[in-house]
Amino acid sequence: LYTAACTPRQLRCCTMQCDDAIWEVIGNKKNMCAFRHTTRQPKHYFCRNEFNLTGLCSRATCPLANSNYGTVVEIEGDIWLMIKTVERAHSPANMWEKLKLSQNFGEALEQITEEMMHWPEAMVNKCKQRLTKIRQMLIRMRRLASRPQARLVATGRKVRKREDARELKAEAAAKVDLAIEKELLARLKQGTYGDIYNFPLANFNKALDMEADESQKLEYVEGEGSEEEEEEEEEEEEEDEEDVDMEDLGFDEPSSKRPRTGPRVEIEYEMEDDREMQAA
Repeated sequence: LYTAACTPRQLRCCTMQCDDAIWEVIGNKKNMCAFRHTTRQPKHYFCRNEFNLTGLCSRATCPLANSNYGTVVEIEGDIWLMIKTVERAHSPANMWEKLKLSQNFGEALEQITEEMMHWPEAMVNKCKQRLTKIRQMLIRMRRLASRPQARLVATGRKVRKREDARELKAEAAAKVDLAIEKELLARLKQGTYGDIYNFPLANFNKALDMEADESQKLEYVEGEGSEEEEEEEEEEEEEDEEDVDMEDLGFDEPSSKRPRTGPRVEIEYEMEDDREMQAA
């Protein structure tokens, strides 16, 4: 009696899994679905179920309210075709059939066409589109992984403050050590403590090296000055010798002035010997 009063659609729903009844329960906007996500402005309904084909919450794309369903998923870098049929509805653990797709894009499309031969064409095309998007995503992931990337390391606020305080203390201690070292070296040079010193050997040797370098620099500067003075004296002596030689030979230095033009005047000088001879 019960079966005679039901329509063929109601009979199919009663005997097997009833998709319409499931959608009326979870698809009603007043009821709550664990996988539904609603945006405020603009208002859209999305599905977070991993087996959803498009990511939208609708009657045609709901993986829970469809006995026959197919989708493509990515698991650890591999692409799988997931198929759900009503014959396995009694066993939820074995409800989804997994078929690994080839890495070649053309062969993967042929596998989808063969496995979903008698399925609706719209669902087959959506599975192929999802396969294309997943392959593009994997290619971008491999490309980004091959590039060097900066690694961000989180540091706590207390740890950062502690390190800053330690740096300031270390700088202050270093300044104090340098001031003490300079003061001790100054007293060492002045001879404040006499001939007995208990300074560290490394600092003492460093001070001696610094004094030796300063003394070498002073000697080098003095040596350069004495050499220059000797060269100047030698040049002056050579010039004096040349002047004496010119005077001995009877050559006067050429005058830089131009000779005057006019009558020539001869001047005669009388010697004392000539005067005595004339007087005698």
